[in-house]
Formats: sequence, C-alpha cells, structure tokens
Amino acid sequence: MNKTLDELNKIFIDVVDEDDIVLNESTTAQDVEDWDSLNHIQFVVAIEKHFDIKFTSAEIASWQNVGAMVSAVEHKLS
Repeated sequence: MNKTLDELNKIFIDVVDEDDIVLNESTTAQDVEDWDSLNHIQFVVAIEKHFDIKFTSAEIASWQNVGAMVSAVEHKLS
C-alpha cells in the first residue's frame, strides 16, 4: 500500500502544485486547504490516467479518505 500511497501523493502534489503536501491513509479533503471539488475531479482523472484504470461515480463517492482511494486503486490493479 505504501507504494500506491506514494504515487497518489506525487499525483496530488502535481494537481494542486504544492510540494509540501504529504498525504496519509486518514487524510481527507477537509485536511488539505487546496483540495476543493475541482481539484478532486482533476485528482481522480490524473489517478485514472496514471494507473490506466477507470472508477465509477459510485466508487468515487464511497471514498471517505485517501486510504479508501489507495484500496480502490490496488483493487483495480489486482
């Protein structure tokens, strides 16, 4: 899971253009100042492109934190 989390962190840094953000499994959008709805969509699109996967809107809506995102990515890759 750590490798996937590291990859998501790099993608998120690229989306919000802030080098000092460090995501962990319990991070939520409320924890990051620049994580608004537009950045969330850009983040999801960037994840899908990076890993060559697609999520349903129901999958995306079920994510409560970064850990859920990591699990979803790893599930799609397995």
